[in-house]
Formats: sequence, C-alpha cells, structure tokens
Amino acid sequence: MQLSVARALNLSDFRFDLPPELIADQPAEPRDAARMLVYERKTGECLHERVRDLGQFLRPGDLLVFNDTRVLPVRLFGKRPSGGKVEALILERNGEECRGYVRPARKVRPNEDLSMEGGQLQLIPGESLGGGMFRFRLRAAGDLESTLASCGRAPLPPYIKRDGSEDPGPDRERYQTVFARVPGAVAAPTAGLHFAEDLLDNLERQGIARAWVTLHVGEGTFAPVRCDRIAEHVMHSEEYSLPLATAQAVAETRRKGGRVIAVGTTSARTLETCALDGRIVEARSGRSEIFLHPDNPPKVIDALLTNFHLPESTLFMLVCGFAGLQEMQATYGLAIAEGYRFYSYGDAMLIL
Repeated sequence: MQLSVARALNLSDFRFDLPPELIADQPAEPRDAARMLVYERKTGECLHERVRDLGQFLRPGDLLVFNDTRVLPVRLFGKRPSGGKVEALILERNGEECRGYVRPARKVRPNEDLSMEGGQLQLIPGESLGGGMFRFRLRAAGDLESTLASCGRAPLPPYIKRDGSEDPGPDRERYQTVFARVPGAVAAPTAGLHFAEDLLDNLERQGIARAWVTLHVGEGTFAPVRCDRIAEHVMHSEEYSLPLATAQAVAETRRKGGRVIAVGTTSARTLETCALDGRIVEARSGRSEIFLHPDNPPKVIDALLTNFHLPESTLFMLVCGFAGLQEMQATYGLAIAEGYRFYSYGDAMLIL
C-alpha cells in the first residue's frame, strides 16, 4: 500500500488579495461596536454579528484569557535641521540609550540633532544597524521619563497612516486595552481593544470567568516571513508570564467542562507556550518563540477571538493552524466580500 506524504507548507499557501480600502485606519466606536464574524469549526457555519454580541456564543463556566500588557508611548515625530520630517519608533531603551527605527533612514546622519515632538525631545542618531534601525540617544530638557510619557505617541503599525500633525490623545487611548496593566509592549494585543467595561461586566454577570497572561508584543510582530518553506522560519522571541492563578483557572475550567477561549493570538501563544498534557498549562515566565501553524496547531485553546490578519503573516498562520488552511482561506474570502475591516483597528473573528 502506498502511503501519502503531506506536502510541506509554503509561504504562498497563506497568500490572499486584500483591497487596500479594507485596511482600517480608525477604530470602531464604541469599542464593542466592531463587527464579528463567527466561524463554527465543526459545521463551517459563519454568522455576522457584533463584538457586543459575544456573550450569545459563550456559556457559564467558559474562561476568557486576556493579555494585560500595556503599550508604551514610543513613537515620535519631529524634524531634521533641514526641516524635513522624521519619525522614530523606540524598541529598547536604557536611560538615554535607545535602539529603534528612524525614518527616512537614508537621510539620517550620525550625531545629527533631530528635534522631536516640537522640541520636547532631542534624538541623536548613532550606529546604523541596517533595515532602518539605529542606535540613538534621546534627551529632554527636564526628566526624560515624564517627558516621554507625556509626548510620546501610540506605536501604531505602519499601515495605519499618521503624519504627526494629529492630536496623539485619541490613538493613545484607543490603541490600549481598558485592562492594560503591565508596561512593555511596542504593539497592542489588538483583539483586546474590542472590550469595553460594559461588555466585561455583562460577561462576568453571565458567569464567564476571566484570567490573565502577559506577553509583551515586540518588534518581531512587524517582521515578515522571508523563507518559502514555513518550517524554516525562525520565530521572534517575546517576553511572557503566565501566573499560577491562570494555570489554576485553566485546570478548573477543564475539570468543569468549560471552554478556554484565548482573546487574541498573543494570549493563545502564551497558553500554548506553557501547555502540559491534558490541555492544561503550567505557571511560568520567560521568552516565547513558539510558532503555531497548520503543522504545529494550538492544543490548549477551545476557541479564539482575533482580528483579521495580514496575508503571509505568522498570525494568519496561527489562525489557519487552529481552524484549517483551506477553511480560513475561504472564510477570509467571505470576510473580504462582506467588507470586514482588517488589521489592528479592524473587525473581529470568533472561531469556535
């Protein structure tokens, strides 16, 4: 008897065409007014709802797992001495010493004094690290910490267009979950952005439990997959923590027959990083490099609430690992046909 051999997954398997007008540059208001495509894995059925309707698809005893990381205000706009615009994104900082992106990189000169945020900060570029990344110093007339906290902007991904002339306040508020507690991320756990306080209260009254993990979304979230064979991709590393209370909550949910529902791919990655036999998790912390995809699917979670992701991204691969490659290609095609809004400020998908 001839045995069939599974074909290796290629980057092109995760490609789809997305009309640029479906990339959201403003969030839904209020938070839970975003649309929500509900996909049932067993039947393939799709429903078109709103995030505020989430409770209709959950049961008492289910457990929602949230990522409580807090996004740092590390995006800065300014000018070069010539008057040209410049933008910086701080990825790491130790006092005045920083590493991050400075754009336009081809015009950045070492030791040039760049005036950021109306002169509140000065950025002095140092060594180029390639790919638009530099080491640089950041200085303020007064206390650097408080100045950066007051004038730094939300680190919106590059497909959300801002030129620095906008009031930074609305993005600082909306590109942050209402339950953000632990500072450290340079990108938001975007599925969590859909939760307003009223929705959280309603779910609690319904008997839906909640638990917390922390995963500080890092620069790797912006990094494209550059190899054709998925198995050759080296996943970026991100700091995480899963507390004992969350491990106990997952075990108790399993014991009572409830479902573990990850709010976002970052929560899913943290749970799967800490997975044990029996679909429970172990309390621990460290750095996660787990890469979830159809050949390495999630094992702990029963459901996933997530946004619509970039083609060929590791986030879309995770979703395909959970719900099937062909199934998600078809469902994403439906979402595009129905005009769902994509990416960080876009709509949501609940996979049951």
